[in-house]
Parts: sequence; C-alpha cells; structure tokens
Amino acid sequence: MKKIILAMIICFGIFISGEKTSEASELYDAIYQNILYCNGDATESQQITDAIFYAAAKCEVDPILITSVMEAESGFNFNAFSPAGAIGLMQIMPETAQEVGMKPYDFFENILGGVMYLGDQIKKFSSCGEYGITYTVAAYNAGSGAVEKFGGVPNYAETQNYVVTVAKNYNKILKMLS
Repeated sequence: MKKIILAMIICFGIFISGEKTSEASELYDAIYQNILYCNGDATESQQITDAIFYAAAKCEVDPILITSVMEAESGFNFNAFSPAGAIGLMQIMPETAQEVGMKPYDFFENILGGVMYLGDQIKKFSSCGEYGITYTVAAYNAGSGAVEKFGGVPNYAETQNYVVTVAKNYNKILKMLS
C-alpha cells in the first residue's frame, strides 16, 4: 500500500509542479524503459508513458499497475485487436468504451478509458483487504460479475494466468526501481 501511495504522490507531483523529482524520474524512466523494451519505438514509448502518468494522476491509479495491465493486455501495441473484439493498448471492449465514454481507437482515450475502468474495479474491490488488487486485476480480465460470482479470482485458466502475468509485470518494474 505504501508503494501505491508513493507512486500517486510522485504522479501528482509531476503534473502539479511540472518538475520531476529524482524518485519521479526513476519511476518514469523504469516504466519508459519497460515499454521501450517491449514496443521498440522510442516515440510511441514516450507517448504511452506520458499517457500512463497523466491517466494515473487523473484517476488516482498506480502507474505501475496500469503499465503491468497494459503489458499483459497488448504488449504496448497501439494496434492490438483481440479475436473477442477488444481494442488498443488497454484492450477495451466496445461496450466498456461506451460505458466510460471514450473512443477506443484513439490511443490516448483508450488508455484513459482503460484506467478509468481499472479505477472503478479498484473502488469496487477495495473492501476486500489484501486481495483487493488481485480481484481488481481479475475483474479487468473477466468482469466484476465473474469475480463476485466466484467470490474471488474466477476458476478460468485465462484469468488465473492473467493475474499471475500482471503480478510478474508489476514485480519486474519494482525490481527496476531497486
């Protein structure tokens, strides 16, 4: 929890003051380097990183969590499209895009909409104690109804693997910061 609070303070500090502290620079650089490694395009990686930090500050969501989910969803591919119909970097379903009032094909709105949806899941499962973020991640993948129905991470191989992948992505970024 302390790391999430620290990340939020850093995010707000960057956008309110316009300055990057050394901790904020480290966090920004770690996320940027992770995205660049996967995406390979410096300009796109910069745009994605900037959008993540903007959305993190606006929606009060940990930028490391956003990055970890995005990596699991799309591998930071602007044009990602799933057979199920999910679109873009955050792999937003058209119905979800409509719910949050965004254009899923616009990369910035896709990120912002995905983070808004992720933030909604965080609020929904915040009362679940130490499992709240795990349930949030599961809900991002399988829907909150499935998490509620199963009383936790659904018994779907895809969702169980997804939760593990997001956790690994998160820990990889944390290691970059140590």
